[in-house]
Amino acid sequence: MSGLGDPSVDVERSPGEHGVGGPAGEAHTADLREKTAEAVHRHIVVAVDGPAGSGKSSVSRASAVALGFDYQDTGAAYRAFALHALQSGVDLDDADAIVGALPSFRYAIGIDPARASSVTVDGVDVSDEIRTPRVTTAVSHVAKLPEVRRYMVDLFRRIIASTDRPGIVTEGRDITTVVAPDAQVRILLTASEEARMARRSAEVTGQSADETARQLATRDRLDSKVVDFMTAAPGVSTVDSTHLDFDQTVNAVVELVRASTPS
Repeated sequence: MSGLGDPSVDVERSPGEHGVGGPAGEAHTADLREKTAEAVHRHIVVAVDGPAGSGKSSVSRASAVALGFDYQDTGAAYRAFALHALQSGVDLDDADAIVGALPSFRYAIGIDPARASSVTVDGVDVSDEIRTPRVTTAVSHVAKLPEVRRYMVDLFRRIIASTDRPGIVTEGRDITTVVAPDAQVRILLTASEEARMARRSAEVTGQSADETARQLATRDRLDSKVVDFMTAAPGVSTVDSTHLDFDQTVNAVVELVRASTPS
């Protein structure tokens, strides 16, 4: 289980030590960036980016299993924080209130890809609840805020630096350009809008295909204001899974990693 510190221990995050702004927060972010860079030299870091419904989570997990790496689902952290904000009664239209909920966010996630990842908030397993339509709708409200994204970047870098396996596959938005720009392998996993809608419909329960399509379009529109998730940055390889089945997509990622890293 990986939390805000050592992967086997849940470490509480206090505003003073791990704040999202001010000199202390900037110094802490710089330290984590350095630790992530060190992790890149000690381990193989695979960063996978891409739009919603592109298969980032399932493909990255299966690729990590095939490679014998750890796996980090960064989207789960945003979903968990969105749930935390909802449960705290935060007005999702109030940016200050959302940011104010960060210090009380106690988050941990399992990073062994061969086991079902348990996501906990305040020690309570929320693995299923963070996939509900209510949370899916709330995610963009919290993820668009720069303060939240800075907080999450610190969290993700800490987990990357903590792995004790030969490598880690970490996936999510702006992973290849912001979280782990020095990763040995950086991949943009993409697919057509139609393919992504079909995949997301299979992932989200309790809503119609039309509602899923509407939410996906809204998510794309809001996220595009924060990060360009459809165009590969320099040095990032593109894997288009539109016409690939799941196994073919996993094989494409695994082969790319093996070709890009020492044996």
